[in-house]
Amino acid sequence: MKLILMGTNDFVVPVFDDLANKHDIIAVFTRAPKPMGRKHILTPSPVHQWAQSRGLPVHTSIKEFDSINKKPDMIIVISYGVILRDNVLNSAKCINIHPSSLPKYRGPSPIRTAILNGNKDMDVCLMNMTAEMDAGDVYMRKNIEIGENDTNEDMENKVSQTAIEILNEYLKNPNKYPAIPQTGEPTFTRKFTGADEIIDWKKSPIQIHNQIRALGSGRTKINGIYVKILATKIENNELRIVKIQPSGKNPMDWKSFVNGLHDADIKYGD
Repeated sequence: MKLILMGTNDFVVPVFDDLANKHDIIAVFTRAPKPMGRKHILTPSPVHQWAQSRGLPVHTSIKEFDSINKKPDMIIVISYGVILRDNVLNSAKCINIHPSSLPKYRGPSPIRTAILNGNKDMDVCLMNMTAEMDAGDVYMRKNIEIGENDTNEDMENKVSQTAIEILNEYLKNPNKYPAIPQTGEPTFTRKFTGADEIIDWKKSPIQIHNQIRALGSGRTKINGIYVKILATKIENNELRIVKIQPSGKNPMDWKSFVNGLHDADIKYGD
């Protein structure tokens, strides 16, 4: 099958790699390189780097879509982050992997939102793309568990493997799977910012734990020291810090950080 792939983030790479082993990839679309690190070096996206490594034609602007001189049988979109117009949506069957129990958690951050809200599971949906965001009919959905300590990265890996499974099954016989309209009231996610990482110590231990595993870190002060809390766990309904990074220092385990406080009483927050 002739495919055009559209995606950006690193968890998409294993899915696209599996598709490239089995299908003819006409083109890959991804986001343009962004400045990264302290030196703000322009860095191609993970999908961009993968496509180059396989010698596939890469496009970093959706405006280049009409220049493709081969017609695809299908367009597959996963975590692309670009709005698609009618010239793309009407050119071939356009399907999308969306990691949420649609119509719940439409939008840009379904995995992080599910973890932040303490959900125990989620669906991975294979859906038809429409002009309205994440509103298309669903061809397939598969439920996966969210463990109590699963991070966003852990869940992205689970979603990646599940996407491979359902795409392989679907592409063998697309006509086997009817388009089922979404039912129920939709809910929407938003992009998270650094402000969302600030810890409010009035929240419950599980809420703080969910915040850190969803967003990757929580920012606060401990004994007047600015820190990022990188990993936590819940023991006996209490929050236990596992990994921490004081400002200007390398990440360390909690015991090493506490030893550096020289038996001072620990004070959380300002």
